[in-house]
Amino acid sequence: IVDDDEDVHESTRFALRGLEIEQRGLRLLHAHSGAECIETMRGEDDIAVVLLDVVMESSTAGLLTVDRIRNELQRRNTRIILRTGQPGQAPEIETIRRYDINDYKTKSELTRNKLYTALTTAIRSYAQICALEESRRGLEQIVASSHHLMAHDGLQGFASGVITQIASLLGIPCEGLVCAGTMDGQAPISPERLRIIAAAGCFSGLVQHPVSEIGDPVIIDSLTRCLREQRNLLTERSATLCFSGHDDARFAAYVDAPGPLGEIDRHLLEVFCTNISLCADNVELVARLRHIAFSDTLLGLPNRSALIQRLDQCQLDHDAPEQSLALIDIDQFAETNDMFGHVYGDRLLADIAARLRAALPASCMVARISGDIFGLLGRRELISPERLLPLFDAPFVIDGIERLVSVCIGFARCCHQTGNGVDLVKNASIALKRAKARGQGQHASYTPEIGEEARVHMHLLHELRQAFGNAELSLAFQPQISLATGRAVGVEALLRWRRRDGSFVSPADFIPVAERSGMITVLGTWVLRMALSALGHIQAAGFEDLRMAVNVSPVQLRAPGFARLLKDVLAESGIVPGRLELEITESVAVMGLARSAALLGEVRALGVDIAVDDFGTGFSSLSYLDQLPVDRLKIDRAFTALLDSHRPGARIAEMIVPLGHRLGIAVLAEGVEYERQAELLREMGCDEAQGFLFARPMPLDELLDWLRARMGPTQ
Repeated sequence: IVDDDEDVHESTRFALRGLEIEQRGLRLLHAHSGAECIETMRGEDDIAVVLLDVVMESSTAGLLTVDRIRNELQRRNTRIILRTGQPGQAPEIETIRRYDINDYKTKSELTRNKLYTALTTAIRSYAQICALEESRRGLEQIVASSHHLMAHDGLQGFASGVITQIASLLGIPCEGLVCAGTMDGQAPISPERLRIIAAAGCFSGLVQHPVSEIGDPVIIDSLTRCLREQRNLLTERSATLCFSGHDDARFAAYVDAPGPLGEIDRHLLEVFCTNISLCADNVELVARLRHIAFSDTLLGLPNRSALIQRLDQCQLDHDAPEQSLALIDIDQFAETNDMFGHVYGDRLLADIAARLRAALPASCMVARISGDIFGLLGRRELISPERLLPLFDAPFVIDGIERLVSVCIGFARCCHQTGNGVDLVKNASIALKRAKARGQGQHASYTPEIGEEARVHMHLLHELRQAFGNAELSLAFQPQISLATGRAVGVEALLRWRRRDGSFVSPADFIPVAERSGMITVLGTWVLRMALSALGHIQAAGFEDLRMAVNVSPVQLRAPGFARLLKDVLAESGIVPGRLELEITESVAVMGLARSAALLGEVRALGVDIAVDDFGTGFSSLSYLDQLPVDRLKIDRAFTALLDSHRPGARIAEMIVPLGHRLGIAVLAEGVEYERQAELLREMGCDEAQGFLFARPMPLDELLDWLRARMGPTQ
């Protein structure tokens, strides 16, 4: 009763004197302000109804108290009857709408009979809500218990979990046991044939003993009857529950109970028994699923999840010797699969796994993380470059054919300051990416500096995605000049990123990030469309013979359906395929000759030209040139800069030009900045050039002006 008028307290006390509701007497608590009400309720957990005055220490004190009861004290079940001295002190409809109250009365209308009726209704409602809440909590606990029970390995762990969950559900001490028997339809159920498979509390020493050795005839009788009659037995001092399992197995669980079980508890136990019967029937299935979840089906090794679990355990064991994690990635495994087939690739993986397990002691963990990546965990002196790299010196022999395999390895130290298992695998992955960036057969160890660099790259990738959506990316165009005529024969489309603050991000920074993330496929398609659109404008301006050169990443070229995409984009633009040239790098050649030739052949079949960009700086690919459909070689700017000097590499350009011509391939020099370089290239017979000597990269409108000034309105 909350009211600042003592007469109200007294009259309410008088009106309710001697009354019972639901066969129970009433206990009245008194508060004279909203603050006193809150403090009183803090000390009482089971207040069914609050009779609350609207106006007390302030005109809104009652309404503010409602809000504190519901939100601060979280008393959602308590029924609140708002009482006001005069009608209109709190607008009834508006008050009920805005505040979580259950009834609204004026003090004058609450006669003894009406007060009794209002309280009876509120208390019954409170009791029903509490019963529903208790049932809901019990059912939630049963659902949660399924998760805990299924997490146990084997029948004994499952049975122990049953005891724990029953005790938790009933809120009683964990004292009980579980026995098992088989309903084979022949021998009768007897205490001697029932074996205790789990026990807790005073029964804990009876595991694997027959029920006949319990020593308490009442418990023995309860367990035997429960299984014989296949029903639950609930008494004032115990609960004996029956549930079934796989292959006609039957189980009985006994727990001590300090007092009679209520109707809700009895109902929940019935539901619990049905639930654990389903769990018990699936114990073996759960074990198999756990095996699948933590092992690699192809090689029988632990998988990524198992490795992370083991790493988490290592991080918690402060007394264990310091461990190292290594991730081993097989170089060019995708190409091996493409060339020899997946069966060959699987056999190679199995041979590598066998070699790793044979070379490392049993204390080291060998896991398969993903397709061609293995994870190794062990003491630092065992998991090191000196120990692991030599394991791949000897060839692998499959079908009588020897094959040398190189790998890249990323290492991470497992110290207690490096986070959990997921963090450690991430660190080793970062180191592995660093190793792969250096080339085949390399290794790298994670350091905070490498981690910070990776975080910078991730931040840059996030910015790049936003920039792409915010139209901060654009194309610039650099003319390509015929050295024989001095006229433009083509333009190269170059991707530019200008932030909103006007600063530029170098392509050397964001292109590698886009390639590693796979975003390059989206960017590349956009660049292709924009470049062809620009070429349409160039042709409309009268320069119809110019070609458009567009860079294509190996990631784009390998993407499924690239040739189909290219065909569709060309069709959308209306550009003749022969006016488009795709620039690839030499790294495309190391995807494997057959695969490279097939992919480039699809492009060439559309009528699109192919140029090799930065020729001479990548992998040695001279033997590929006469077998790949290449139309143009682009001498890297580094070699152009060395012309007319005596430094190493000065004559490489002079070698590339006749090589290209001998193979019927045109040659273009990049990075031409001085007239002397252009003169030397002409003397060598180089066909074309581009660079600052002729023009810098420029927007489309400036390019059109440049073309008109250089070449006239039409060619």
